[in-house]
Order: sequence, then structure tokens, then C-alpha cells
Amino acid sequence: MAQATNDDEARIKVREMLDSIGTVMLVTQATDGTMQARPMAHQAIEGDTVWFFHVAGTPKAMQIAQDSDVLLAASNPSSQDYVSVKGKARTLKDPAKAKALWSEGARVWFPKGAEDPELELIAVTIHGAEYWDSPSSTALHAYGYVKALATGERPAGGENQKVSF
Repeated sequence: MAQATNDDEARIKVREMLDSIGTVMLVTQATDGTMQARPMAHQAIEGDTVWFFHVAGTPKAMQIAQDSDVLLAASNPSSQDYVSVKGKARTLKDPAKAKALWSEGARVWFPKGAEDPELELIAVTIHGAEYWDSPSSTALHAYGYVKALATGERPAGGENQKVSF
């Protein structure tokens, strides 16, 4: 991925990284104060909002209702792309939006389609993010290893940036 040179490009890069990775870990806070993470495939990223489908009435919905602060964590080790997104989540029933976001892959979880009465949306509004985009080729890792041996210094780790939304 190209290196971001300003905040707008960094925001675009965060969206592109999330989109290319696809499945994220959605982290919420449980009622006892512990953090709980679960894998979630996003349906779309529209502006600063990441959309998910989920089954209504689950513990994550109750956790979001209690504390809307969430974290989305995603990684693609093969390309050395990592992104962490903090935001505010909300759950909602919106049949028109569900229909607009629908893909047949979601039928595994919602057999009745976009009109499934158990289908509810989670909208996460991104407030900030941090990403790491490191060189992923074997040759670059080998070079870094040799450099570390020869100089005792760490190689450049790639791009790391904090981004406000």
C-alpha cells in the first residue's frame, strides 16, 4: 500500500486496510468490566462508518448499549498490514439499510435473507485509528535480519501512523 502523506490520505488508507482485511475483531466491554472480542465481517465501510450484521439480542448488543466505545482490530500477517480502530457503536433495525448492504454470503447467519427478523445492524463510527504497514516480502525481511546482525540496529519497520477522524 502507498504511504500516506497527510491526514486525508491516512484516513483513506485506514479504510482501504479494513476493506482488504475484511474480518476484524470487534472488542466491547462486558458488564463485569472485562473486554470481549469476537470476529466480525464488515458489510461495508461508508465514510467514517463501518457496518456489520449481527443477530439481535446477543451479549454484544447489550454491551454496546451499556458502553458504546468499541475497538476494531484487524491484521493480515501475509502482507504485514495491521490496523486498530476506536469508535462508537450503535445497534439498529433498518430493513432498508440491511437490504442495501445484503450479500448472499450473509445468508449463512441469516437464512431468511435481508428481511430476517433476527438481523440487526451495528454501525461503528470511527473516531481514531492507528495502522502499521510493514514491508512484506521475504527479501526485505532477510535484508532487515542481515542489517540487524551487521549493525546491531533495527531495520526501518515500515509505516506507522495515528489518525484522527
